[in-house]
Amino acid sequence: MITKMTITNIHVIDQDSAFDFYVNKLGFRVVDDIPMGPDTRWLTVSPPEQPDLQIVLFPVKVSKMFPQETADTLIALIRKGVFGCGVLTCRDVFATYEELKAKGVEFIKAPTKEFYGTEALFKDDSGNYFSLQPISNFDENDI
Repeated sequence: MITKMTITNIHVIDQDSAFDFYVNKLGFRVVDDIPMGPDTRWLTVSPPEQPDLQIVLFPVKVSKMFPQETADTLIALIRKGVFGCGVLTCRDVFATYEELKAKGVEFIKAPTKEFYGTEALFKDDSGNYFSLQPISNFDENDI
């Protein structure tokens, strides 16, 4: 029986830029930053209160895994923002929105009351988008 997911990835266009975004803007912690050969590294981060989840900042570049045409297609799709990567939670969505906006995070939707709770949407530095919601949206009493 599967008990939980421990590592997942987000495709990024520039791993160094993604490092700066996830660590310095979102406040994630570096778990692993291991050289894997020329211009390649295993870079994982985690949300500060969820250390058992590692997110690989996986660069899309021409390699054995991504031939030129595939890399070009993926990069174009990432830049278009067609990949919704997940929901990130916080205690106060309005305060977190202001904090991240001040750090230069690009929001495509300010905190808005929806039928399922309050949500803001933002893009990472590659173009992947995320929903930012208060923890209270997931409170069992609200379901």
